Amino acid sequence: MAKKNIPYDQKYYDPEIECMPRPELEAMQLERLQEMVAYAYENTVWYKRSFDEAGVAPTDIKTLKDLEKFPFVDKKTERETQHVGSFFGEMCSVPEEEVIFMATSSGSTGVPTVSPFTQEDFDLWQDTEARLFWQAGMRPTDRYVHGLNFALYVGGPDVIGAQRLGALAIWVGAVPSDRLIFVLQQYQPTVIWTSPSYAWTLGEKIKEKGLDPRRDFSIHTIIVAGEPGGSIKSTREAIENLWDAKVVDFFGLSDIYGACAAACEAHDGLHIVEDQILVETVDPATGEVLEPGEVGELVYTTLMKKARPMIRFRTGDIGYVSNEQCTCGRTLARIHITGRKDEMFIVGAVNVFPSDVEYVVRAEVGLTGEYLIRVYDENFSTRYEVSVERAQGSDEPFDAVAARVSAALKAHTGVKPAKVLVYDAGKLGTSSEHKASRFIDERKGA
Repeated sequence: MAKKNIPYDQKYYDPEIECMPRPELEAMQLERLQEMVAYAYENTVWYKRSFDEAGVAPTDIKTLKDLEKFPFVDKKTERETQHVGSFFGEMCSVPEEEVIFMATSSGSTGVPTVSPFTQEDFDLWQDTEARLFWQAGMRPTDRYVHGLNFALYVGGPDVIGAQRLGALAIWVGAVPSDRLIFVLQQYQPTVIWTSPSYAWTLGEKIKEKGLDPRRDFSIHTIIVAGEPGGSIKSTREAIENLWDAKVVDFFGLSDIYGACAAACEAHDGLHIVEDQILVETVDPATGEVLEPGEVGELVYTTLMKKARPMIRFRTGDIGYVSNEQCTCGRTLARIHITGRKDEMFIVGAVNVFPSDVEYVVRAEVGLTGEYLIRVYDENFSTRYEVSVERAQGSDEPFDAVAARVSAALKAHTGVKPAKVLVYDAGKLGTSSEHKASRFIDERKGA
């Protein structure tokens, strides 16, 4: 699709959507929700079965509140239904030949989940990304470096959103720091997208080379995602001071889009694209729907994505929703993500769960299976270390045990621990007749 012809000084990419009065927005959401629920029921094996089992039907959607009558889906649902009956499985609503792109999750808690897109889905996604880029301050006069992984990662194709906006897009991807620094020097881009921790690390590496991120480069905006740092004031300001550039937080999910929400200049939550995603907050334990402003688990329903509809997808993210008009003038609700219900932590833009560590420790031979995880902040990044016990009577050197456990953790989670500490059997002190405490969170914002 061709780029929009928008005056460069226009604040909103699509003011009709971004500033729509909430009664009109909610009326549009209801119409799209009714169509999507009916579409999912008529075109997917899983939704027809689950709705029938729950005793609900698409005709039950008379108001937005009626959505709470319908069953949830989650990662477990995706894993159990994908590749069942067809390549994309029982939640997919189109034949495989209509799917033109697929992304996957990291698979950090099990088998990676596959997210299919039709051409219509893909175009809508990149139009949305262009809107969020404009919201972040990108204009057709900008040179944009896409510093995200292209390998199956849902954020990879978002470089096309920058092209759709009209910016010069430089497809760099995940490359070694020296190569990226060369690109930043040689081509003097003005906008870059990476993770918060890497934005900090990259700036420090530049200083080690005797260069100044503020003076020797042209970056005015750093888009960050994959970690919470972009919405943590102290981290955001430290990166901004290092680069003399503004930091804008983005949020996406492979299960939905790579373009779900983004910060504005108010830095008061992330505006979710409510014309395409309906957000609920529910009690993590009971599933009861909570009022806006109440903290709970965030749940998303896709209103436009056709290849695989998501009706009431439980994200595992803990946070709250603000739906009053923002000081930036946008009426789209803002999500505020405050944590994870299962003690997930993010290192180097990779989601890591205590269950991942347990999986590795319990699978490795020569260990007792006891472990302790410590998560902490260092240089504006999240780090983790793991303590384990070698098996009773083992004489394997401590450093050898540490090396193989570290390698196994890197292989399984995708990110290496800062340190692995090894103790003799029974010396770690985590074993208990009752529930053991194996997770120590020393992060400042925890």
